[in-house]
Amino acid sequence: MLKKIQRVIQTPKLLPIYLLSSKFSKILPEKFVIRLKYKLIMNQTLDIENPKSFNEKLQWLKLNDKNKGYSQLVDKYEVREYISQAIGQEYLIPLLGVYSSYEDICFEELPNEFVLKPNHTSGDVFICTNKQKIDHKKLKNCIKKWLRKDYYWVHREFPYKGIKPKIICEQLLKEESSEDIKDYKFLCFDGEVKCSFVCSNRNASTGLNVDFYDREWNKMPFERHYPRSDMHIPKPNHYEKMIELSERLSKDFAFVRVDFYESNGRLYFGELTFYPGSGYESFNPYSYDLLLGGWIDLSKVNN
Repeated sequence: MLKKIQRVIQTPKLLPIYLLSSKFSKILPEKFVIRLKYKLIMNQTLDIENPKSFNEKLQWLKLNDKNKGYSQLVDKYEVREYISQAIGQEYLIPLLGVYSSYEDICFEELPNEFVLKPNHTSGDVFICTNKQKIDHKKLKNCIKKWLRKDYYWVHREFPYKGIKPKIICEQLLKEESSEDIKDYKFLCFDGEVKCSFVCSNRNASTGLNVDFYDREWNKMPFERHYPRSDMHIPKPNHYEKMIELSERLSKDFAFVRVDFYESNGRLYFGELTFYPGSGYESFNPYSYDLLLGGWIDLSKVNN
């Protein structure tokens, strides 16, 4: 909270954005909040009646594609059963535990390295590489904060509404050839992978890099929110399998992002994401916002 207050003091225009993501916005209509937040973050007027860009269509999907089955797919625990049935449990990251509170976690029984994350939010994670160095007071406060969070109200993403909070513990994936395990994210439109992107350098002092690649693994000449790296990332060993599985998992959706990891020769499922960046991340150049938006066919959505 202190960091948020400091950011608002330094950048006052962030205050209304934070308020729209807080419990104070609950009295406001969903469409009003999404329109106003889009204007404040993107500096554009949202055309929700006739959306054309990728970001606009993600906002339209938030408001109109309210399939209750999506909640299982964004729940990081419940989705495991779906993945097991759809493509096989061999693609699941090994699960070490599921907890309702910090007090339920028996750290003595966990390996030295592991990952903790809530099932019902996005972007929250605790990566442990040496459990002897855990600051338990800090971690306890962090986990309590996670469990109190109702992620629906942050960006008004319908699938997160009503998910019962849990903490899940998974095996820490590593790559022998690199300290930085990459995640590969496939953008799927009506069951077809059109392009993908790779997140790298998460722990670097320079910050996260995101590189987009077309279906043939040619680097694409645009950025979305995060800068590109200055290197060509080798095509992953399981690239064709990733495409195959992504298209199997996305065949029933106008748009969804399917994530995978490669770890020491094995392929693992990451997550399903219906609204990357919640539709608030700018493209540079803007023409690619329109290009990707053109790939989302809203006419097939039952609204």
